[in-house]
Amino acid sequence: MSAGEVALILFGIFGVLILLRVPVSFALGLACLPVFMLDERLTPILLLSEMWKSYNAFILLAVPFFLLAANLMNAAGITERLVQLARASVGHLPGGLGHINVVVSMLFAGISGSSTADAAGIGSLMIPAMKKQGYDSSFAVAITACSSVMGVIIPPSILMIVWGGLMSVSIGGLFLAGVIPGILIALFMMITVLIYAKARHYPIYQRASLKELVHAFGNAFLALVTPTIIVGGIVGGFFTPTEASVIAVIYSALLGSLIYRKIGAKDFPKVLYDSARLAAISLFCIGTASAFGWLLAYYRVPQSLVNALSGFGNDPILTGFLIAISFLVLGMFIDAIPAIIILGTILLPLADQVGMHPIHFAIIGVISLAFGLVTPPYGLCLLISAALGKIKVVEALRDVGIILLPMLVLLILVILFPEIVLFLPRWLTPEFL
Repeated sequence: MSAGEVALILFGIFGVLILLRVPVSFALGLACLPVFMLDERLTPILLLSEMWKSYNAFILLAVPFFLLAANLMNAAGITERLVQLARASVGHLPGGLGHINVVVSMLFAGISGSSTADAAGIGSLMIPAMKKQGYDSSFAVAITACSSVMGVIIPPSILMIVWGGLMSVSIGGLFLAGVIPGILIALFMMITVLIYAKARHYPIYQRASLKELVHAFGNAFLALVTPTIIVGGIVGGFFTPTEASVIAVIYSALLGSLIYRKIGAKDFPKVLYDSARLAAISLFCIGTASAFGWLLAYYRVPQSLVNALSGFGNDPILTGFLIAISFLVLGMFIDAIPAIIILGTILLPLADQVGMHPIHFAIIGVISLAFGLVTPPYGLCLLISAALGKIKVVEALRDVGIILLPMLVLLILVILFPEIVLFLPRWLTPEFL
């Protein structure tokens, strides 16, 4: 079979299964079966073999451990302390709770690495509080969902760990590359909140005194140390990302049980169960997506795509927009991790051909996939936030679209100016490049 025929079979069957509402992880595996059966050189047992190979990766142990660390932080009441710090810092701005929502998401992103943990942990506190103070439900849901996407951009990001492990890119370099885009997203969203607040006359808090600010910072200090330990340890070469994830779990458990005393012996089983359930979903997707990606590589589909697009020239900017659009579209329908495995491996040769830096390519992909967390039909963070806000998803779509516009501007800037993401790695750790 030719590369085109295999791509048509794989993506065609996968698309039909998604329309039939088959879970993505199963749809990816089922789409592979016809190709394994049609080609006499292959056997269906190879599907299991390729899945096993993908699981047999030390770096992937970081995924369940970071999810566990995020859930421990939520159970330990870290979110409330971050809210108090954000209120003392930016609550006096017009639309105070909206700004607090964005700042807390940015701070929590540096602890959890997971957007869904961000949306669930922060949304359960902020959405009811915003509604109580007179904010529109649609805006409360939209700003919570959109700000939660910083969880996959600001380090430590689970998506960056998966990307770096699968494509042999420095995870320390990816973490540093995500810092500036993550902060810019927060600033752009706060400007958007300011415009909303002026137009809709949202309430503000009284400016906090210096004493209140220092007190709030002191209460949240031990939690804020977490990203420094994780990212600093990886960038400094003290431990690997997987080892960092274990340290994050130990630190979170000690913080929640011994210092904050919010996690008791009876709470640990529930936290462990929730973390294992989320990790199982993600890791099963990695297995079936890896088998899907192996078939694409076996039949040289990525190389065929490169050859087909070579007529457009070797313009990195044009290629950057093509990569972003591809990830934006696929991210609307499936989870980010299988999207990285499938589409990342296809587009990597194209990025290499035009001389795009692997870290620049990765950040374009991660930011583009972040949109999929808040755009239907997948939009997992939007679904979580809408459920917490007790409204239908469609009611929040208009505000989601408006709030995402600045993030789209940032994506365009990242494509046009690679130094936005490459500046910190080149300055602090040029050896990662």
